[in-house]
This record gives sequence, C-alpha cells and structure tokens, in this order.
Amino acid sequence: MNGGISIMRDYFRIAEDGSGSYRMLAILRWVMVLIFVSFGIQKFTPQSAHGIVQYISNSPFVWWLSVFGERGEAYVLGTIELTTAALLAVGAFIPVISALGSLLATGTFIITWSFFFTTPGVVKWSFSTDPIAWNLAGEFLYKDIVLLCVCLVLFLASLSRMRTSAEGRT
Repeated sequence: MNGGISIMRDYFRIAEDGSGSYRMLAILRWVMVLIFVSFGIQKFTPQSAHGIVQYISNSPFVWWLSVFGERGEAYVLGTIELTTAALLAVGAFIPVISALGSLLATGTFIITWSFFFTTPGVVKWSFSTDPIAWNLAGEFLYKDIVLLCVCLVLFLASLSRMRTSAEGRT
C-alpha cells in the first residue's frame, strides 16, 4: 500500500507538500473549500433552490436536472458542491484526490460560467456606448471566471510532477 502512495506522489502533487511560491497555492485550495461548502449548504434552502431555476432551465448542460423538481435539482447541485469541497480538503493530503477535486471544481465553474451566456436577459450585447451591459445576475455570474481560473490553476499544479516526469524522459 505504501508503495502505491509513493508512485502516486511521483505523478501528482499538492501545494501543502511544496515550498516557496508553490506552497501559496494551499491558500487557494482552502478558500475554494470554504466557497464550495458555503455554496453547497445554500443549495439546501428554498430561496437558493428557487433562485437557480432560471439558470438550470436555460442551460444546455444541466437542463436535465429539472426532472428532479425545483428543490431536487438544488439538492443535486448542493451535493456535488459539498462533495467537491470534501475532495479539495482531502486533496491537501492525497495528491490524486487533489487533482480529482480541482478537476471537478473546474467543471463546476465552466458550467456555472456558461449561465452568463445561456440565461436570457443576463447580458445585452450592443454596439452602443455600453457594448456589454449585464444585470445583477450577470455581475454575480461574471466573477465565476476568477473562481474557474483558480480551480484550473489548482488542477494544473496538481499535475506538475506528472509533466515534469514525462519531460525528463524525453
């Protein structure tokens, strides 16, 4: 068993085991854990469940969640977000889980950020003096590009040993 962990550490990496500026990525991990826990818990409230209906029903990626009903679709998303938080937290100790958690987090924010473009009325594109105008929902969704990038950085950083090992063989 210990040999398997050693092999995994040859291919995957976690910030908590790093040094220098790489170790600072651990801050991003724990901030993302906090964000996913808080967003996940919110999905179990009636207000949040009602608030995400417009995004889900217009999404080409998660429209099918509506088969669970308003509360059910929120419960599914909340469970995914809490699972993502748990994977990111455990990933601080197990490198392959770090890669898995950050990949799931990246996928979550890709889908969430797509709502910016797929939800009617969020953005109004024009050639006027205000070429991109969005409402409060648009402002809320637009910031997710930063969270998407944070998760992508965590994912790529967790694979750096794998890339380094592959480059060393060429």
